[in-house]
Amino acid sequence: MITKPSLNVAVVGATGLVGETILSILHTREFPVGELYPLASSNSAGDTVLFGNKNYEVLEVDGFDFASVDLAFFSAGSEVSAKYAPIASAAGCVVIDNTAQFRQDAEVPLVIPEINPEAIADYKKCNIIANPNCSTIIMLMALYPLYKSVGINEINVATYQSVSGTGRAAISELVEQLGLLLNGRPVNTEVYPRQIALNVLPQVDDLLEDGSSKEELKMLQETHKILQDPNIKVNTTAVRVPVIYGHSEAITINTSKPLTASAAIEVLQQSPGIEVMAQHEDYPTALELGVESDTILVGRIRNTAADNQLQLWVVGDNVRKGAALNSVQIAELLCK
Repeated sequence: MITKPSLNVAVVGATGLVGETILSILHTREFPVGELYPLASSNSAGDTVLFGNKNYEVLEVDGFDFASVDLAFFSAGSEVSAKYAPIASAAGCVVIDNTAQFRQDAEVPLVIPEINPEAIADYKKCNIIANPNCSTIIMLMALYPLYKSVGINEINVATYQSVSGTGRAAISELVEQLGLLLNGRPVNTEVYPRQIALNVLPQVDDLLEDGSSKEELKMLQETHKILQDPNIKVNTTAVRVPVIYGHSEAITINTSKPLTASAAIEVLQQSPGIEVMAQHEDYPTALELGVESDTILVGRIRNTAADNQLQLWVVGDNVRKGAALNSVQIAELLCK
């Protein structure tokens, strides 16, 4: 583990939504940053980002000497991670990667600190730790306490994913389309294959030959790896919705042992990082996340007519706990 009193830190993709949020969380959680190096592509080099009360110039990642930093957060896309994360790790820098590039690599731990913190120890194999997909994190934060309590045989989940999961360009496209539609004008689609404003798209990431999407496959594979349980069936329909921040998930689980809704509520109320909205007419939405919410919200907890089956409605901030906060929590564990 890292034992220095302060760490030199690089943030690759510092001008993106996740990168900026990582910087904010590092500051508010008083992470022991020594020297900070915001990095990005040549398009953003020379821009500035805020860390605490100080502006830092963004440096170009190409040619950066990763031997000068102890820890690097990567959130600039899989292609960037594929090219530069091995360079950083070979230079002795520990990489925490927010992309899908290394999640299924057998030598790279895939970590949610509240669930499998012990897996972090495996980072020494290649100096890289992978951050799971945001939808996987939100789902497993709610399900893991129940999995520990009674076991889960099958997960059926439909995700309702905000456009911030695609980045700033997607937010701009949604806002622009809404403005054009409200003025009776035709819209353009560039980020998504179809209009996202006033619409829902049953496609998140590329579609595969079997009809599923890459996002749906990620949730299956990552659940198996994080829980170390390949026997859990995971059936996912991933949907993009015209919401700016916050992913929502409708989840039905088949448990190994009987579990009443009231017992599930009690288990979840005792679990870190979770807020349960248990009142009959109360339930979470993306708006209830508020600003800078680090908590996963769970409501609509109920049994079905089937034996050993439970339904939940789960909401989380995809940019924070689904990406930036989870990465910083991993870094904090490395320090401890």
